[in-house]
Amino acid sequence: MSELSFQPEDYRAFGRYLEDSCGLVLGDNKDYLVANRLNGLMAELSVATLKDLISRAHGYSGSPLRERIIDAMTTNETMWFRDAYPFDMFAQVILPELAKRRLSQLRVWSAACSTGEEAYSISMVIREFQQANAGALPGNVQITATDIDSTVLNQARSASYDGKSLARGISDGRRQRFFEKTEDRWTLKSEVSQLVNFQPLNLKESYSALGKFEVIFCRNVLIYFSSELKKDIVTRMVDSLNPGAYLLMGAAEAPTSYCDDFTMLRGKPGVAYQLKKP
Repeated sequence: MSELSFQPEDYRAFGRYLEDSCGLVLGDNKDYLVANRLNGLMAELSVATLKDLISRAHGYSGSPLRERIIDAMTTNETMWFRDAYPFDMFAQVILPELAKRRLSQLRVWSAACSTGEEAYSISMVIREFQQANAGALPGNVQITATDIDSTVLNQARSASYDGKSLARGISDGRRQRFFEKTEDRWTLKSEVSQLVNFQPLNLKESYSALGKFEVIFCRNVLIYFSSELKKDIVTRMVDSLNPGAYLLMGAAEAPTSYCDDFTMLRGKPGVAYQLKKP
């Protein structure tokens, strides 16, 4: 149990600060979570209260402390091929359909990518599809992977993982095909890593600089946001998709709750959402 404790008014003020900064809704009775996540940072800065921490963050030019607070509070739970069915739908339904369109380029966005497992899983599926269907996809394939947490992005860019990470979702066949072992680390081969570009992005901010995509993976992310922000994010993702493009979300998330721009595609199991053509 952390030794930190917070005044109720300071806790509420921190909740407002966190939501304003990155959209994360803290909710009630999360004192232990906040104390556990911020204990080390507050001790390092010799800050005793949340009120002082917020004041210190507001006082920084460019707010590197703000970034450290967000990094500490952001959940980075991830694994390879998480839940499996979205990747099955991507391989068995979406990629074959996109192949029929004879695209000049294929662009995929992995939103809130954490340490990179999702983005690299997408890359592996694409490489497997290309091997089985030579020339079906365009030569120009780009996977843009974004996250608000600079620390996890740096880990993702290394494309290097320990055995514990690979035990979560990677089959023996894929480990042998797509990774090289160096001492106690497994590093992705360039055929997988070269497709992925990692960059920082707060989902509350504009996506226009990212360009347009044929597929967006935004999974198990919106559950942490307010209803208003969920609707805003989905609406702006619509603008980031080409007509007939696809959105994959977590099992407890659905864009149809916030707009009428998508048609649901049912898999066995799972669902994906296709942007309606004008």
